[in-house]
Amino acid sequence: MTKKLHKNQTEKVIPLEIDSSKVLTTFDLGCAAALATAGFELLSLDRENPRKVKFIFRRSAGIENTAEDFWSDRLEQKSRSFWDNTKNLKNRLYSND
Repeated sequence: MTKKLHKNQTEKVIPLEIDSSKVLTTFDLGCAAALATAGFELLSLDRENPRKVKFIFRRSAGIENTAEDFWSDRLEQKSRSFWDNTKNLKNRLYSND
């Protein structure tokens, strides 16, 4: 199933019963923006906890290294792309969808 986001964007709706070996999750907006900027696929936002949102990414080659590089301050990305992804994620956080 898919849902229409904007003019040319759709989002896949997936069940929350996801095999944890197939996903990487983070509660951190900065890490999520870095993963999105690196091209990893954001599958879903888990809003089960009303105080924080879990970002769920498809696990693929290099995702753990990218997250580790982010946390150790070794990740280099284009700042404009990182900022655009941060804004996009924040828009999704605060949307009513």
